[in-house]
Amino acid sequence: MLGGIYVGKGANQKLKIIYLMKIFLEKTDETHSISMAEILSSLETYGISAERKSIYADIECLKMYGMDIIGESQNRTYYYHVGNRQFELAELKLLVDSVQSAKFITTRKSNELIKKIEGFASKYEAQQLQRQVYVSERVKTINENIYYNVDKIHAAIGANSKIKFQYYQWNVDKKMELKHDGAYYEISPWALSWDDENYYLIAYEDKEECIKHFRVDKMLNIEATGKRREGLKAFRDFDMAVYAKKMFGMFNGKEQMVKLECENYMAGVIIDRFGKEIMMIKKDTEHFVVNVKVAVSRQFLGWIISLGSGVKIIGPDIVVEEMQREVRRLVEQYLAG
Repeated sequence: MLGGIYVGKGANQKLKIIYLMKIFLEKTDETHSISMAEILSSLETYGISAERKSIYADIECLKMYGMDIIGESQNRTYYYHVGNRQFELAELKLLVDSVQSAKFITTRKSNELIKKIEGFASKYEAQQLQRQVYVSERVKTINENIYYNVDKIHAAIGANSKIKFQYYQWNVDKKMELKHDGAYYEISPWALSWDDENYYLIAYEDKEECIKHFRVDKMLNIEATGKRREGLKAFRDFDMAVYAKKMFGMFNGKEQMVKLECENYMAGVIIDRFGKEIMMIKKDTEHFVVNVKVAVSRQFLGWIISLGSGVKIIGPDIVVEEMQREVRRLVEQYLAG
């Protein structure tokens, strides 16, 4: 049987080199080899009989094709294994980690993707990948349409078309609730970004003439309108990395240049957030000052508060006053009455 279709023994013989490749990829790696006798036995399970001489020729063909098949003698027996693969085990582990930590991929889709990733490894390496899979207890989206949403957005960007969609939020009853009373948003899509463990659409809002972002997993019923996109001027010099640095938790706020006074031990935190190119001006032996352009939101203020006494906003006055109001609000919320 092949793909649910019965294939005669003669046809199986024609597939010998394909099954030989499958055997090498599934049963060998840098620490697991297979002998000629084991190769012949494995081929027999697929209904294929072969002579050693023909296998030697097939191995040479696979090498010419690009497979890194290594043969070496051990205790008077010759063994074969695949050396370099399309993906190294460390790379596959990285892919698995990314899939299982991505909140925008549902649990079911995460498990399906990880199973496909395992297909790039030998059965022995696949066991190592399975041991590091922890998907069931992670926070995941429930929107199974995330794949199709991304595909539709990419297609619209490629076609230079606006899109329309509905957008939802969760209410206290844990039910999906459409925003704007279910009215459709119509925007110009320009880019997709993975930030804060979620997938975001970066788009131009025509009516307000500004750049906005939307959680892709919260978008419903996406359709390309066929209308030409707006916002070319705004996105001509758009830099996704710079945009991500300005946003905190991808919350919007008024973009401003903010001056921070930092204790020297906070240098790593500042570089991690704003990059190595950030200019750090020495103030005294224990402090430095940086000027950063950020979207000033409650999330940004919360980030500053979380750093304790190590970082302080010292300008402009309007942002200092905003922080003072936030501190008073927290005092009233937690210490009043």
